[in-house]
Amino acid sequence: MSQSHYEFFNPVKIICGYQALEHVPYELASRTVSRPLLITDDGVVQAGLLAPVKQVLGVARVTLAGIYHEVPPDSSTTIVAAIAQFYRDNDADCMIAIGGGSVIDTAKAVNILASMGGDNLLAYCGSGALTQRLRPLFVLPTTAGTGSEVTKIAVIRDEASGRKIPYASAFLMPDVAVLDPRMTLTLPPSITAATAMDAMTHAIEAFLGTAKNPLSDAYATAAIRGIKENLGRVLDNPDNINARLKLAEAAATAGIAFSNSMVGLVHAIGHSIGAVSHLPHGVCMNLMLPYVLHYNLPRCEAAMAELLLPLAGADVYSQTLPAQRPARAIAAICAMRDELFDRIGLPRTLSESRQVQQSELADIARMSIDDGALLYNRVDASYEQVLELLRKAW
Repeated sequence: MSQSHYEFFNPVKIICGYQALEHVPYELASRTVSRPLLITDDGVVQAGLLAPVKQVLGVARVTLAGIYHEVPPDSSTTIVAAIAQFYRDNDADCMIAIGGGSVIDTAKAVNILASMGGDNLLAYCGSGALTQRLRPLFVLPTTAGTGSEVTKIAVIRDEASGRKIPYASAFLMPDVAVLDPRMTLTLPPSITAATAMDAMTHAIEAFLGTAKNPLSDAYATAAIRGIKENLGRVLDNPDNINARLKLAEAAATAGIAFSNSMVGLVHAIGHSIGAVSHLPHGVCMNLMLPYVLHYNLPRCEAAMAELLLPLAGADVYSQTLPAQRPARAIAAICAMRDELFDRIGLPRTLSESRQVQQSELADIARMSIDDGALLYNRVDASYEQVLELLRKAW
C-alpha cells in the first residue's frame, strides 16, 4: 500500500435472513418516522414484491405517504427532481427503496433534494458536497449485485449531458439495509448472473485498486468466495433460499469493500458503455472485467495472484506455481463467463451484447477517461489505450 493511512467506515445496519422484512416497522419507529415514501419500479410491482412490504407495514399500522413505482432502469436527474417533489407534496418523513441499483441510487439522490431542498441535484455531485445528515433511508434490495444498499455512492444520469454523474458522501449511506432472500426469489437467471458479476467486479476492483486496505481486502475476498460458491447453486435451483441469501450477503460484502477502497477502470468503462449504449451495468462488468485485468496485470501481479485463492479454492492455489497464479486467476474469471454464456447467454463481448455499435466505441473511450473511477485504477489509461481495450472486447 502506498497511502500513509487508511479509513474504513460502514455505519449501515444490516438485517439479514428469512423474514428480515418483518423488522422494518421497528426500524422506522426507532428513528421516530412514520410516513415512508416507497420508491420502486414497475418490475418490482409486477413481480409481486411490493405486496409483502405493504402487508408488513399494514400489520404495524404504518401509514404510507405514497408509492412511486416508475423508476426507470437508467434513472436521471429529471426523475429524481420529480420524486423529490412527490415526497414533499405527500408530507413523507422517510424513504423505503425497494429494487435494484437504479432504484436505490435514485432514492439516495431523492434524499439529497428532500433533505437539502431545491431541485438542482448537480449542486451536490462529486465528493464531499454534502455537509449534513439526510432523512432516514431504508433499503430492501431485490437484486444481489449492486451493493448500493451499503455504499456511500450514487450514480445518476444527467439529463442534459447524458453523462452518468457520481455522488459520494458518507451521508448518502442508508440507515438500514434489509437482506431478505424472499425479495430475490423471482429474479430471472440472466439478471441474477449479471448482478452477481457486478458484485464480483466490485470485489475484485476493490482488492486491486490504489485505495485497498487490509479491512477492505477481507471483505472483498469473502465476497468473491461467496459469489463463486453460490451463483451456480442459484442458477441450478432458483428457489434455493440459502444460496439466494448467500449471494445477497456477498453483494453487500462487496459493496462494503468498494465503498471503502473504490473501484477502477472496469467501472469507468462500464459507466460509459451504459451512458452511450444503455447496456445494463452488470452486463458491462461481466464482459469488460478480464480485458481490464489483463491490462492491469503488470502492476497488479502480487494482488492478482492472491485472487486465485477465493476464485479457485485452496487446492488449486497450493498446486499452482506462484508465477502462474495471476494468469490462472484471470482464467478462472474467463471460465465463469464462458459458463454463464453457455447456460444463459450472458454476453462476453461487446458484439455478443448486440446493443453496442462499433461506431460508439470512440465516444465510450472519451467518456471513460473522464470517469472518476479511473483515479483508483492501479494503471492509468489514455483515450487510445481505452479505445484499444474496447476493440479487444468487441
